[in-house]
Amino acid sequence: MRVIFDQQIFSLQEYGGISRYVCSLATSLAGIEGVEAKIIAPFHINTYLEKLPKAIVSGIKVPKIPKMGRVIQQCSFWLAPVYIARFKPEVVHETYYSEISRVPKGSRRVVTVYDMIHEKFSSNFPSNDRTSELKRLATQRADHIICISENTRKDLLEFFDLPEDKVSVVYLGFDKLTPKDTEEININKPYLLYVGQRGGYKNFEGFLRAYASSPWLRSNFNIVCFGGGSFLSNEIKLFTELKLSDDQLIQVNGSDKKLANFYNSAALFVYPSLYEGFGIPPLEAMSLDCPVVCSNNSSIPEVAGNAAEYFDPNDFESMRETIENVLNSPSRQAELIENGHVRCAHFSWQRCADETLSIYRSLI
Repeated sequence: MRVIFDQQIFSLQEYGGISRYVCSLATSLAGIEGVEAKIIAPFHINTYLEKLPKAIVSGIKVPKIPKMGRVIQQCSFWLAPVYIARFKPEVVHETYYSEISRVPKGSRRVVTVYDMIHEKFSSNFPSNDRTSELKRLATQRADHIICISENTRKDLLEFFDLPEDKVSVVYLGFDKLTPKDTEEININKPYLLYVGQRGGYKNFEGFLRAYASSPWLRSNFNIVCFGGGSFLSNEIKLFTELKLSDDQLIQVNGSDKKLANFYNSAALFVYPSLYEGFGIPPLEAMSLDCPVVCSNNSSIPEVAGNAAEYFDPNDFESMRETIENVLNSPSRQAELIENGHVRCAHFSWQRCADETLSIYRSLI
């Protein structure tokens, strides 16, 4: 079977969850006997593609130049069909959502829907953001749609008028991070770890309010925010409002190895998001012996299972109480860590590839 992944996401993302998913899936598929999998990205800005075997990728990396993104996207858009036609794929897996599809006649079309954030939290996005419109078009023309969780499938069918038998669920895999032996973490207190972007539905503000409402947490724990960029002026204003000092809130950027060290040393990983299509950070934390507390909504319980303690993300008192209870119970922490090892085993890229391949085969 010949499978192509198209260029879309690789001219949009230098790095990120979707392009990592496509690279991991393509690599795992290429290792299956009888499958030829290839990523077509004539011009791209993506970091992950450079690390893949040359046989899997067709295209060259170009510098990320301000105001040139649209040019790179258009060049790839017009060149990709030439590369794809030469390969004569039986399946083309579209990596994001576009208005026009360039899939050759006779090929079956598959698209993955990662979440329904643009539909559920539309006020978080500019009025001219076309993601939802393009997603609708991509799903309507697809021969089959893959969702990365049951919750995402449920939301997709709620918002878009699609046949239920056209939509399947395939869970993501995840890559266990490896700590760096020489990395030292110089933080003067135990800390609660928060990972990733902090705006809008990510609910970092709710987490802060829960933390600030607890004299015990404030006295005994710091918060470390890994990734997401430096604190913004509105966040600093909130810190002042909540009477949180600079040494209580630490922002860190760095490599996956550095992140692994922070997971490994954290007292607790907190995941307060109001919505996730899947949610890989809890699995990363579990794999590195970090107990997890997280929101009880969307796909999060579906992924974390019995390896997390849950709270209502809309109720900072619920969040505070859950965090305090786990921190005050070494036996519960040990139980969560043990359950986490078992839970992680449910999610691998090979399993993701096998289940995706079954869908491809059902279309031919």
